[in-house]
Amino acid sequence: QVQLVESGGGSVQTGDSLRLSCAANGRAFANYAIAWFRQAPGKEREFVAALGWIVANTDYSDAVKGRFSISRDNANNMAYLQMTRLKPEDTAVYYCAASGASPSRSEALYRFWGQGTQVTVSS
Repeated sequence: QVQLVESGGGSVQTGDSLRLSCAANGRAFANYAIAWFRQAPGKEREFVAALGWIVANTDYSDAVKGRFSISRDNANNMAYLQMTRLKPEDTAVYYCAASGASPSRSEALYRFWGQGTQVTVSS
């Protein structure tokens, strides 16, 4: 069992940066793939980024590639999403998720989820 708690969201201006954090409480955090998803008002939840056990194994959606960076600190059971050059279309609730399988874009494969943190980007 893994419990996830996101933090770091807030209201920013276009072009600003934010770093979201995901604190994990559970066994063998290093064995889980980590992902970030987001859900904008009136839209379905969508994949943002994923990171496997090997730091080099990352995946990003086209919408955030080159602007966002996912990372993890296994020693401290933390995962991060560094977001730069934010746009109004990045406004959403961001969720951290963990999976015992390989990193995937499919939310159905992620067993554990945080409660989400709101990011609002104004123009």
